Amino acid sequence: MTPLAADLLLLFRRDLRCLIREVDLFPDDASLWRTVPGIANSAGNLALHLAGNLQHFVGAVLGATGYVRQREREFAQREGSRASVIAELEATLAAVEAGLAALTEEAEAATFPAPVGPHRPLTGIFLMHLATHLAFHLGQVGYLRRALTGDPASAGGMSVAELLEHR
Repeated sequence: MTPLAADLLLLFRRDLRCLIREVDLFPDDASLWRTVPGIANSAGNLALHLAGNLQHFVGAVLGATGYVRQREREFAQREGSRASVIAELEATLAAVEAGLAALTEEAEAATFPAPVGPHRPLTGIFLMHLATHLAFHLGQVGYLRRALTGDPASAGGMSVAELLEHR
């Protein structure tokens, strides 16, 4: 694992664990799939989208996990249990760990081995993009949960202490 991959793994672990806590904070399964006016994606859809995105790009492409993404399902699903979404996020964490463990310095400096839409970014910068993409949607999930439930409880996101204790 490269030094960048090791640092990114700390961020991915922290934020995926926080996303799991966010999903768990929803009071019931149905509320995970609700939205508010003007918001197209539920927290459940955002969690599945992040799981699919990371399992595909980091797990399958870099770690050869064999995962096959179903992107349309990530946004089309309208029900399911919190437990099944959490299980998908736990599988995502394992896939990210496998993908980053397989990363060499040569691969990190090279063009990402699969196209990203019409783009071919360098692997290192694309991995940073994936980490910020996760953080962006994690914030949306937390905000949406609070708006839907009125519960101000924090899932403990963005903890610097959590980064330091896992180093």
